[in-house]
Order: sequence, then C-alpha cells, then structure tokens
Amino acid sequence: VSAVKKIFRPKPEATQVSSASAFERNAWLLWGPVVLYMSVIFFVSHQPEVTIPPGLTDKGSHSLAYTLLGLLMVRALAGGLGARVAPRTAFLGILFTTLYGASDEFHQMFVAGRSAELYDLYADATGGAIGAFVCWLWGIISPSWPLKT
Repeated sequence: VSAVKKIFRPKPEATQVSSASAFERNAWLLWGPVVLYMSVIFFVSHQPEVTIPPGLTDKGSHSLAYTLLGLLMVRALAGGLGARVAPRTAFLGILFTTLYGASDEFHQMFVAGRSAELYDLYADATGGAIGAFVCWLWGIISPSWPLKT
C-alpha cells in the first residue's frame, strides 16, 4: 500500500510549502487532466458509432488518443513535466495507459454497435508508449544509472 501511495503522490516543488492544501492543489493539477481525459475517452467509447476524422484509420485514432493519455499519465506519475523521470516511471505510465485501454475495450463489449478488439488494445498500448517516448524527447526521462525511484 505504501508503494502505491508513493507512486501516486506528487513530488513537492522545492519552493512549495509542504501542507495538505498544497499537496491537494498539486494532485489536482497533475491527476485532474488524466481523469478528465479518461472521462472523454469513456464518453466517446460509449457512443454506438464514432466518426473518425479524415486521414485517420481506426487504429491510428486509437494510437493518437492514447498517446495523449500516455503523456498525461507519465507527466502525473513524474510529478510534472519539469521533473526528471526514471524509466520505471515511464513503464508504469505505459502500463496504466494500457490497462485503461483494456478496460475501455471491455466496456465497449457492452455498448450497442461496438465491440472489443485485441488490435485496438495493441494500438492503445502503442499510443501509451509513444506518449512516454514524447516525454523522453522532452528531456524528462533520466538515462542515468543507477536510477532513483
């Protein structure tokens, strides 16, 4: 349980006073966008028919949507974009994004006109990995060894 608390607890800023209200404010800023975006994905997935934007395939739209979720997830797990992130944190972001994708595919089994597809889950996982890679490109994934987690 303490390991889970450590994962989801935002890292305090150097200039931030450690108080419950500052922690809550930081948690909302980090995890609010993740929850909001997951809600958008859930809403779209609950529609019987979804129009895919021109130029995108079904799998491409899955990858694109989950790229943003992967980026938001790694950002939240890292405590913000200004923090350096260990590859373990990036892996957890990909894992949680993929698990959400699996739950989304399961959810679609119960929506009229929708179905669960394993290739959609692959596209979701690929998008989560791309999101983590974008964070690395942003310069926040630390290549140093040994890693501080």
